[in-house]
Amino acid sequence: MNHKIISGIIAALLAGTAATAAEPPAPCGAVPTEQQLKWLRMEWYAFVHFGLNTYTNKEWGYGDEDPKMFNPSKFDADKIVSTFKQAGMKGMIYTAKHHDGFCLWPTKSTEHNITKSPWKDGKGDVAKEFADACKKNKIKFGVYLSPWDRNCAEYGKPGYLDVYYKQISELLTNYGPIFEIWFDGANGGDGYYGGAKERRNIGKADDYYNFTKVVELIRGLQPKCIIWGAACRGDATWGGSEKGFVLYPYWNVHTNQGDINARQKRKMDDTPAKNERWVSFEADTTINGAGWFWHPNQAGRVKNPEHLMNEVYMKSVGYGANLILNVAANRDGELDPADVDALQRFGEARRQLLSTDFAAKAKGTASNVRGGDKKNFGASKLVDGDIESYWCTDDGVTTGDVVLKLAKPATFDVVRVREQIRLGQRVQDFAIDAWVNGAWETIDAEDPQNGKSIGNQVMRRVKPVTTDQVRLRITKSRACPCISELSLLKMPDFSKISAPADKQDTGLAKKDWKCAEAPKAIDGKADTFWHADKAPASFTVDMGAVHKVASFSYTPRQDGKVQDMTDRYTMELSKDGKAWKKVSEGEFGNLRANPIEQHIEFPATEARYFRFTATRSIEGSGSSAAEINIYPAK
Repeated sequence: MNHKIISGIIAALLAGTAATAAEPPAPCGAVPTEQQLKWLRMEWYAFVHFGLNTYTNKEWGYGDEDPKMFNPSKFDADKIVSTFKQAGMKGMIYTAKHHDGFCLWPTKSTEHNITKSPWKDGKGDVAKEFADACKKNKIKFGVYLSPWDRNCAEYGKPGYLDVYYKQISELLTNYGPIFEIWFDGANGGDGYYGGAKERRNIGKADDYYNFTKVVELIRGLQPKCIIWGAACRGDATWGGSEKGFVLYPYWNVHTNQGDINARQKRKMDDTPAKNERWVSFEADTTINGAGWFWHPNQAGRVKNPEHLMNEVYMKSVGYGANLILNVAANRDGELDPADVDALQRFGEARRQLLSTDFAAKAKGTASNVRGGDKKNFGASKLVDGDIESYWCTDDGVTTGDVVLKLAKPATFDVVRVREQIRLGQRVQDFAIDAWVNGAWETIDAEDPQNGKSIGNQVMRRVKPVTTDQVRLRITKSRACPCISELSLLKMPDFSKISAPADKQDTGLAKKDWKCAEAPKAIDGKADTFWHADKAPASFTVDMGAVHKVASFSYTPRQDGKVQDMTDRYTMELSKDGKAWKKVSEGEFGNLRANPIEQHIEFPATEARYFRFTATRSIEGSGSSAAEINIYPAK
């Protein structure tokens, strides 16, 4: 045969092969819905706790609070929302009803609502003002609606469900698009309950609220709304702490097995289960250590931008979850200036971190490319700036590597990797290498005990390295890996961003205090604590001199245990140690999930002695206190 004809046939065959695009892989295991995908790409947004608790200095209201207390004189929703926008946040969620049952919109479901407050002559609607401000500032609006209602007489009975379903319907009907609805996990306990003032137990929350019906109701009203909680029947769930981090490795897989360890396995099964469903985690925390609602003297406890970056953002968004960061409004309806300052500085730090990707447009080579189709599945897809494109290997090839050659040497200390999660979460182990002094050096190795996940994204801190070549090695995967991005980033210089932290007010000096019964409760050390085998139990402190005091703080045990953790108390004062006056009693709310220092105000009183009584604990029959501080009247 003529050599020219043969060459032409070969050329035609090769051209035909090159023109044939490889087929994308089939999904592996659970995949996110379109609304989950868009939600994950928001990364972070604000939480705003603002209601009657703002005025009572409580975290959990009892349910008997007077609506007349709510009267913010300077509330400006646009000012608050624009602050979030400037920081780079993508949305906000407002606590439209907390456990006290007070509704911050003119609901028809209960009389315990904002129409009974003097604010705007009872014609105000905080939810609407926030919704309108979000629309104006082009960020998304969401609502928090507590299932627990300590005010409603019907709570714990079938009649409450009509009330609660009506509240859901109102919020999802009258306020435009809702990107997320938040259902808290606190359910049942002491409450006012229409004057009954008793403890009510609802049993299993999923059975009482009928979350299957709740999800159906929400899907019918707003199908694009992310459902947080709902006994894990929704789209997202709690990250496991209120400190702003999730566990790692992090898997977006739920098999309806119950507790958090089943939802987030430390090791991912090699073979997807038939009942796998995509449920993502959301990490939540406050911008300061004072609590979810605004509290006096909180300015000195604000978290600086470096802490927010390293201990919160990198351990939530950096692990593939979303972050909801609480910034509470004060009694005037404004954000605390210290909170705003920290938020804006952190926002700038985040912008600087993400501003330069040293891997952008690098030249890439891969050990395996799906079907040899470099155009659609080649290594260049990791650095093309398109989150939807991805490098992929052939079916059955579950390990592989990509080498990126940078245009010039770069210094970086953060590596971000993303999977194409439309096809499921696959990678179970990976490593990152850099070419240093003529050889490959592993700068982030796989974890032999638990493996390492990628999923939506993972940002890994590595030691600062300068190089012009980086290698991503996939060492284990449930199916052929599908990697959409590899970015090389650098942490900002926090010394040029962070303002000096305010010194926290620790109250009266304790050098002259005496207490033989509970010295560890007044030693100034949060890692020690007083413990008694019974409750009630009390101790008396001689402060050495008479002071005019107006508040105290209680820090619960900080060893990670809730056994004998005091959650109800009385505080008494005396000038002579004989005649006592009770100045405060009540509940320390939300300690199980967020065991932080609690600050309690009382009428200014002259006293030399105080007596703290622990009247109940979360679990067990004992009592404890890590630290008690007393604050002078101002």
